[in-house]
Amino acid sequence: MFLDLADRTWLWGAAGLYLAGFVLGTQSLLRGGKPSGVLIYALVVAGYALQLVGLGLRGRAVGGCPLGNTFEIFQFTSWSAITLYLVVGVTFRSSLLGFFTSCLAAVLTLVSLAIPAWDAARRTKIFGGNPWIELHAALALFSYGVFALLALTSIMFLARNYSLKSKRLGGWFSFLPSILDLDHIGVRLLSAGVALLAASLAVGSVYWFRDTASANLSKIFVTVAVWAAYAGALGLRLGGRLLTKRFAWTCLALFAFALMSLGPVDASRHPVTKTPAPSAKP
Repeated sequence: MFLDLADRTWLWGAAGLYLAGFVLGTQSLLRGGKPSGVLIYALVVAGYALQLVGLGLRGRAVGGCPLGNTFEIFQFTSWSAITLYLVVGVTFRSSLLGFFTSCLAAVLTLVSLAIPAWDAARRTKIFGGNPWIELHAALALFSYGVFALLALTSIMFLARNYSLKSKRLGGWFSFLPSILDLDHIGVRLLSAGVALLAASLAVGSVYWFRDTASANLSKIFVTVAVWAAYAGALGLRLGGRLLTKRFAWTCLALFAFALMSLGPVDASRHPVTKTPAPSAKP
C-alpha cells in the first residue's frame, strides 16, 4: 500500500526529516547545549530510509540507477553523503558532524525538490543496459558524496581553528573534535574520494575504449578535471604544501567546483527515452 505513493512523496518526507535534524540541532546550539547525537542520528536514519525507498521507486520506473536529470543527481549525491556518514560517522564521535550532514542533506534534497524544471523529464534506461557505464556513474556520484562530507569537515576545521585563534573555547565550539582529528579525517576523506572517482573513470574507460564513438568528450573532460583538481590537492597535502586553513578552504572551493560540474555533465548526456515527470507536488 505505502509503496503505491509517488517517489517524490517519499523524497519530500526524507527532506523533512533531514531538515528536522538540522532545526533541532540549531536550537540546541542556540541554547548553549550540545546537539543530541542520538536524536539527530535517528532522524537522519529515518530520512535515509525514506530517501532510499523514493530512489528505489524512481530507479524501477526509469529502468536503472536514477541519474537521468539534475534532480536525480542531487538526490543521489545527498544519499551518497548520508550513506558515508551512517557508515563512518559514528567513529568520528561528533554529534556536530551529524548536525552538519543533516543540513547538507536538507539543502540538496529541498533545493532539487523545489525546482520542478530539474525534474521536468525523466530519462529512462540512460545506460542502455550497460552495467559498466551504470557502475561508472554510481561510483562517480558516490565520490561526490565523499567530497560533500569532506566539505563539512572542512567547515568544522575552520570553525575549530577560529575558536583557537580567538580563544573562544566555550559554547558550541567546545563540541567540535580536535583540530588534529579533523585534519586526519579530511585527509582520509579526500583520499577515499579521489580513489573512488579514479575507479569510476577506470570502469568507464573499459567501455569508452571499446566504443569511442559513444564517448562524450565534454563529460569526460569535466569529470577528469574534477578528479585532477582533487588529486592535485591530495598530492599537495601529502607533500606538506597545502596545510591547515588553506587545505580546508581548498576543499570547500573544490566542492563548489564539483557541484557546478554536475550541470555540464548532465547536459552532455544523450537522452535515450524521455518520459514526462509527474506533478512536482508531494
